[in-house]
This record gives sequence, C-alpha cells and structure tokens, in this order.
Amino acid sequence: MADKPERKNYELTVLNQIAEALNRSVDLDEAVQATLAQVAHLLDVQAGWVWLLDEESNAPYLAANQALPPALANKPSRMEGGCYCLDSFRDGDLEGAANVNVIECTRLHGLVDGTDGLRYHASIPLYVHGKKLGVLNVASTDWRELSDDDLRLLYTVGDLLGIAIERARLYEKSVQLGAVEERNRLAREIHDTLAQSISAVALQLESADALLEEKAADKAHFAVQKALQLTRENIEEIRRSVLDLRAAPLEGKRLAEALAAMIDNLQAQWNLTINYSVAGGNTPLPVRVEAGLYRIAQEALTNVWRHAGAELAQVSLVVTPERAQLVVADNGRGFDAEQVFGERFGLIGLNERTRLLGGVLRLESEVGQGTRVQVTIPLQGETL
Repeated sequence: MADKPERKNYELTVLNQIAEALNRSVDLDEAVQATLAQVAHLLDVQAGWVWLLDEESNAPYLAANQALPPALANKPSRMEGGCYCLDSFRDGDLEGAANVNVIECTRLHGLVDGTDGLRYHASIPLYVHGKKLGVLNVASTDWRELSDDDLRLLYTVGDLLGIAIERARLYEKSVQLGAVEERNRLAREIHDTLAQSISAVALQLESADALLEEKAADKAHFAVQKALQLTRENIEEIRRSVLDLRAAPLEGKRLAEALAAMIDNLQAQWNLTINYSVAGGNTPLPVRVEAGLYRIAQEALTNVWRHAGAELAQVSLVVTPERAQLVVADNGRGFDAEQVFGERFGLIGLNERTRLLGGVLRLESEVGQGTRVQVTIPLQGETL
C-alpha cells in the first residue's frame, strides 16, 4: 500500500466486502459473525470476538467469535463479566478512531497454556447514533503498530457493523410483535370455538346422564360418567393451552433468569435441593429456543421429582455464540436408558421438543446411579 490510490482502492474493497456480508442477512447473529470473519481475513489476524451490550440490562455478552484460543473456548466462564476493554468502552474511553487501540487482553493475562500465543488485541468500539452497542476485538500473535489509515478503516468498519446491528434488532422486534399478535389471535380462536363446543357437549352429556339415571341403565350411566370426566379434562387442557399462548412461559425474563425463578419455586414446593449454574446467561436467544429450553428444564425436573427419588438435582445452562446447552442431572434411582423412550412418556416429550428445536438430546442413566439429561441446541445455523 505504498501510494494513496492503492490504499484507497484497498479500503473500498474491504468496506464493500463487509457491506455485502452485512446486507445478505437481517439476522443479528449472522451479521456479526460475517463481519468478524471478514475483518479477521482481511487483517490477517488469528482470532477475534464481538461483545454486545444487552438492550435491557446493558450487560455484555459474547455475540460472536472466530478461532478463540482453547484457554477461552474451553472455559466459557472466562468469557463472562467485564474486562479492561469493555470497562473502558462503557466508561466512554473508546470513542473515536484515535482510540482503536492495541491493548493486552486481561482475559488471557497470566495464562500460559492454551493461549495459542495470543496476548494483545485491537478493540473497535461499536456505536449507532451515539448509542453504545459493544466492542469488536481482533487478536494476533504478531502485532504491528496500527497506522492512522488502519485506525480509520477499523472505525468505519465499526460504524457499518453498528448500523447493521441496529437494523437487525429492529427487524427482530417487528417479528416478535407479529408473533405475539398471532399467538393472541390463536388464543381467541381456541377459546371462542373449540372450548365452547366442548362445554356444550358436556352440558348435553349431563342432561343425558340425568335421564339415564331415572331408568337405572347402569352401563350407560358408567359410560356417560366416563365421557364427562374426559370432557372436563379436555376443557382444562384447552384452558392451559390458551394461557400458554397468551403469555410466554418466561414472562419477559431472559432464559437464565426464568430458570433461576422456576428453580427457586420448585425447591419451595418439593423436598429437593436443586443446584444451578449458568455461563453466557446474558446472551439473547431466539424466543422459540428460550421457551423450548425452559419447557425442557421444567419437564426434566418434574420427572426427577416424580420418578427419581432423588435428594439432589443439578441444572446448568451454557450459552455460546455457537450453541445453547442445558443439563439436568440427579442422584436418584436411575433406570435402564435403553428402554426409556418406549416406556416413559415424559422423556419422549423431551426428545420431541429437542428435535423441533433442531437439537440433540443425550440421556445417561444406570440403575442406582442417577440420571443425566443433556440438550444441545445449535445457533447461527450450525449443525450438530
């Protein structure tokens, strides 16, 4: 890049490629991951990662990563909480191209094994209309001093990514609003048609039962009583379904918070100790994934309470940009795992919920050795 025209052509090429990557999708995860991959390739760096600030809590979460060193990739807890670059960004010390600096990574500080020789990274602040969005970090084992042109180019990349993030979030909100409206429409439809129809059937059966009782038709009486019982149960099930449609099970909470509240609730009801751990809990997940994992945890813990005879259960949630993993384990009586899906309806339901989310369920159990249910859901289009 010896002369200015050549440098300008290079910058335009870089920005054009990144703009094309961002314009291919309105999905937030895809936009961030695509930009990170482009920046890593064009700057010839070994690794990179992107922090975003949650819109509601302002807490940072890992939104994307590229070739994280094993010391960080294999220990998700090391990518939790604040660090020097994030703290500087939130304090307003990374504003402007002059502050796209190469700094020592505090998450790798003091580590010897598994760092792949990485120690420093450049931090690019992400803003849109003055609103703080997050930080893009790119790391290399052999850092040169960044020129003014490099700083300006990285800052422009940050601007492009910031605009794409805001666009993706606005799109996601519009989709969620449409889903809520559709859920409420279905709730009204079920209530106004099917529930009322079954109520009418129950009323007719009650009348028939009274008439049959006068004639002492015992067998008919028993059959009608059974029909009444099933009808009432169906009405209750429909009412539960309507409530589920009208209000998402997480009640506006993030999955990690909703699980904590549910576990506190269940411990108060049951004679069971439940230990809970979480990593990556600030990471936003698609609504269907959050709701699905919440239901899976709820069903798995109900199985522990009803069938395991356990004194202790453990629930762990780990969310990375690539996947969400939920584990529910207990120290109960266990069972023969090879027979489970043919005989236990609750675990068939767990498997079905996992499959609908595109995930994988792994079940481990032995008689007398407790049970471990692990559900892994791919994110960003990854397959397992």
